[in-house]
Amino acid sequence: MKIKKFTFNGFSENTYIIYDDTKECVIIDPGCYLESEKEELNSFIVSQELIPVLLVNTHCHIDHIFGNSYAAKKWKIKLIIHQLDLELLKNAKEIAISYGFTNYEVSPLPERFISEGEKIKFGNSELNILFIPGHAPGHIALYSKKENFIISGDALFRGSIGRTDLPGGEHEVLLSSIREKLFILSDNTTVYCGHGPETTIGFEKNQNPFFK
Repeated sequence: MKIKKFTFNGFSENTYIIYDDTKECVIIDPGCYLESEKEELNSFIVSQELIPVLLVNTHCHIDHIFGNSYAAKKWKIKLIIHQLDLELLKNAKEIAISYGFTNYEVSPLPERFISEGEKIKFGNSELNILFIPGHAPGHIALYSKKENFIISGDALFRGSIGRTDLPGGEHEVLLSSIREKLFILSDNTTVYCGHGPETTIGFEKNQNPFFK
């Protein structure tokens, strides 16, 4: 699998495209808000001759779903999320306006919900779903044991964790989620975060101040 990261919108959110040699790809957390950002996403897909087959949100905070409508319409792909984040998705218009993002295009509702233990399959690849609540009620991560990486959304960052002062956030739940679901992975697992640079599980276990 190959991973392409884009950093979009005023929140500096990381959007990911994961693809393999079949050219099929999954779009994760499209945060593209500006037309230039949408074009950047499209240009990469066109240049690599990729075939988007699925749209996934790790969670439904507004900065991670700005581009849901664009991606769903552009490539005629369906959205999947965890059921516990549905209310966040439904309330996104009001939340966007409260932050000053008045041109938010309302996200489609998910085609289906996805839960821990399920797999997302595309091309010759698959990603395992981990349920990691705390930052958002229905937060998930996408893990490949074979390729030794995880898309962590806003659960874990390099030297930090996701904020828990937003609606649905629970600090102790997030800490437990990280310890029980992420820190059991191999130390050299690469963590692709929802904001900021990549990190590794080993680095965060040893250096992250929230776990000292």
